Amino acid sequence: MKTEPEKVRESIGIVFQELTLDRDMTVREILEYHGRLYSMPKTERQKRIDELLDLVELEGKRDTLTRHLSGGMKRRLEIARGLMTRPKVLFMDEPTIGLDPQTRIRIWEYLRDINRQGTTIFLTTHYMDEADQLSDRISIIDHGKIIVTGRSWELKNALGEDLIYLETGDNKATAELLKNLDSVKEIREKSKGIIVMVNVDGTYLLPEMMDKLRKGGIKIKAVNLKKPSMDDVFVHYTGRELRDTGAEKGSVVSLRAGGR
Repeated sequence: MKTEPEKVRESIGIVFQELTLDRDMTVREILEYHGRLYSMPKTERQKRIDELLDLVELEGKRDTLTRHLSGGMKRRLEIARGLMTRPKVLFMDEPTIGLDPQTRIRIWEYLRDINRQGTTIFLTTHYMDEADQLSDRISIIDHGKIIVTGRSWELKNALGEDLIYLETGDNKATAELLKNLDSVKEIREKSKGIIVMVNVDGTYLLPEMMDKLRKGGIKIKAVNLKKPSMDDVFVHYTGRELRDTGAEKGSVVSLRAGGR
C-alpha cells in the first residue's frame, strides 16, 4: 500500500469533532467537491451522492446552503462526506457532541447501517452510553494512555454482578465489617459513602449486609442497588467522574468491527 497512497487515503474516512463545512456551499456541492478531490468518476460520484443523501435523510436539503442547516443536519452531512469514498475504516471524533437525544439516536442508527455495510469504525466519545450501545470493543483513555480495553460486558462484569452504594454513620467501619464477606469483590470510597462490588445478586445479599451493619451499631443513611454501567467502569478505572476536575483528559475510544 506504500506505493498507492491515493488508494490508502480513499480507504480512510474522517469525521472531525469541529464542523468543517463551507458555509457558502450547498449540501450537494459539499459532497460533489469531496468526490472530485478523490477523482471519483462523474457517474459514480452522482450515484454516491444520491445514496448518501438518502442515508442521512438530507435528500430534501441537497440545494440548501450549509449555513442554513441545523446542528444535527450539519453533523449528518459531515458523516456523509466522510463516507463519500466508501472507506474501509472510518474515524469519528465526538460525532454526536452537543446534539439532542433524538438526533444522537438517529446518528447511532446511521453508524450501525454503515457498519453492517462493512466499514470498521473508530469512535471517540465522552458519552458512556454511546460507547456501550455502539462498540464491539472499548478502550478507556486517561491522560493520553489506554488504561483498559475490552468488550462492554467484560468491562462491566469486572466490577461484579451488582453495585451497592451505602451512606452510613461511619463509612470506614462499614467497609471493615463488609470487606470479609465471601460475596464482596471490592469496596471503594465515594465522596459521601462507599461502593460495594458484589459477585452475587445484590437483592439477596442486601438483607444480610443490613443486618450485619445494624448488629455492628452502624446507622444506615442511604442505600442504592444497581447493575454496573459504563459510567461506573470509567470511574472505577480513572478514579473520577467525567464532570470532575481534569476529566476532559479522559475519554473512550470504541471500535466497531466491519460487518461480515
